[in-house]
Parts: sequence; C-alpha cells; structure tokens
Amino acid sequence: MNKKLMMIAGVAMTAMLGGCANTTALEESVANLGNKVDQLSSEVSSMKAEQGKVAADARAAKNAAMDAQAEAKRANDRIDNMASQYKK
Repeated sequence: MNKKLMMIAGVAMTAMLGGCANTTALEESVANLGNKVDQLSSEVSSMKAEQGKVAADARAAKNAAMDAQAEAKRANDRIDNMASQYKK
C-alpha cells in the first residue's frame, strides 16, 4: 500500500512538473532553428548556382584553350611547310 501511494505521488509530481514546463521558450528555439535552416538552405542554393557558373566558365576556358592550341598547331604546320619550300 505504501509503495502504491509513493508511486502515485511520483507520477502526480512528474505530471505537475511536466505541465509547468516553459513551452514558449521551446517554441522560440524551434522557430529560431527553423529560420537558421531556411537561411542555410538559401545560402546553399546560391552557392550551387555560383558553382554552376564557375563550372561553365571553366568549360568555356578549356574549349578556348583547345581551340588556341589547334590554331597554333595549324600555324606551325604552315610555317614548317613554307620552310621546307625554301631550301638553299
């Protein structure tokens, strides 16, 4: 009987303390974390867009370098052909 009474008192005290918890601070904390998640999501989106632009610029630079290399090879081949025609 004494154990039952102690158990009921413990459950009642736990329920009372749980009812007195500060839910406003918890809600503010959750809202603050939600805002931070939204901010980080927008930053990630902008960084992805910026990374896409950088990748496109890198591809364009690579293509331009390859074109310049091909053009230089053609020019060298023409010079070699011209030099072989003028023999002493």
